[in-house]
Amino acid sequence: MPFSAHILAGFSLGFHHRRALRKLLDSTPMNTDILQLDPMKLQLSGISAVALDFDGVLAAHGEPTPLPEAIAWMERCERVFGGDKIFILSNKPTDERRQWFAKYFPAIRFISGVRKKPYPDGLNKTGELAGVPLSAILMVDDRLLTGCLAALTAGAHPCYIRRPSVAFNNRPVAELFFRLLRMGERLFVRVITLNNS
Repeated sequence: MPFSAHILAGFSLGFHHRRALRKLLDSTPMNTDILQLDPMKLQLSGISAVALDFDGVLAAHGEPTPLPEAIAWMERCERVFGGDKIFILSNKPTDERRQWFAKYFPAIRFISGVRKKPYPDGLNKTGELAGVPLSAILMVDDRLLTGCLAALTAGAHPCYIRRPSVAFNNRPVAELFFRLLRMGERLFVRVITLNNS
């Protein structure tokens, strides 16, 4: 699928789900990261499976392995949900990342062979593999118009990470690009909901 079609889908689906995106944006504290997500509380709230973005959520952009604190958090998730109910739904599922997970978290699976977020295909596949309804899946992402939008489109629960993992020292250009992209997404959501909020 051409890159431009992927971007256009984000804007089109974003406009369709603008009110839900605005509600998510307004209700998410500025310092939200995965460490504030308690797996036990998530399970008690009806979540049965978790889909995780990689870049910005588990590690800084382009890093091959998760941060130590993200690893500890995934271990907690695995104890609560079971590794077979945790998935990596990243638009950049590199071989190096797959190999790392195969070694340290072999039950956690990567979702691949589907259209990229914001299309709901990856979450649909997550539901099939986990054997749970989409309404019981939490999609954790640092982007409003990719993972969060995919969750809204699929009928899953979005969790917006507003304090993503970054490493400006390692990849300053990429990190600046994604910081601007996140800011642009928030601005887009605010602008398209000016008369509806």
